[in-house]
Amino acid sequence: MGESITDEAGKREPARPLPAAEAPFDAIGLSRTLLRSIRSGALATVDPDGTPFASLVTIATDSDGTPLMLLSRLSAHTRNLLADPRCSLLFAQGGKGDPLAHPRLTVVGRAAQTTAPQARERFLARHPKAKLYADFPDFGFFALAPEAGHLNGGFAKAATLTRDELLLDLTGAEAVVAAERGAVEHMNADHADALALYAAGSGAEAGLPWRLTGLDPEGLDLMAGERTARVTYPEQVSDMGALRKSLVAMATQARGAAAGT
Repeated sequence: MGESITDEAGKREPARPLPAAEAPFDAIGLSRTLLRSIRSGALATVDPDGTPFASLVTIATDSDGTPLMLLSRLSAHTRNLLADPRCSLLFAQGGKGDPLAHPRLTVVGRAAQTTAPQARERFLARHPKAKLYADFPDFGFFALAPEAGHLNGGFAKAATLTRDELLLDLTGAEAVVAAERGAVEHMNADHADALALYAAGSGAEAGLPWRLTGLDPEGLDLMAGERTARVTYPEQVSDMGALRKSLVAMATQARGAAAGT
């Protein structure tokens, strides 16, 4: 959605979305938050006869934000992807009132099966019930390599995004990626109180049993039941020492804010 423009003939036409870098709002930040926080969305694939085919799938993300899916080869969308990897995923936030008033993001790209252990770990951390069928012989993990994105952040908030704007550059932060699983287990076992503070500080509902499902150089992914929260650090981190300092500072700030309310 955007303001309309008038052509030489006096006809009013909708303005095209601005590139994310030129948008008058944080289009990149909002898009990455949607990528990290939405757990299911509409997958559009191409039928053999060229007909668009949309279906509902569960979604997680890799460390850089690459969308991950667990799909069965018995499903039409999986057969479509194996024949033609072109696809798109719709991430819609939803909420009360007009569905079109809430942010949504469409990511266009190509999907391919992946056997990377990290893809499996991150998907099952986000969807623990999927452990019941993840090892069935007809199931496999797929990663969607983004080529472009289209964000509608609500009324008059539209933007287009490139691959590099959608995904997080992990160069120089390999240590954080490598230590992720151990850090997640440690935080869940010993710092549930801090996780609750991070969730509340991000605007998520307080009083829920928030757990950490993943972390990356840009932020934390939290979940409580079916609810999710994305918590970004004050600054991107590149090593575990910087991550610890950031988490301590965030907890201190959140405790101070809670005490002042």
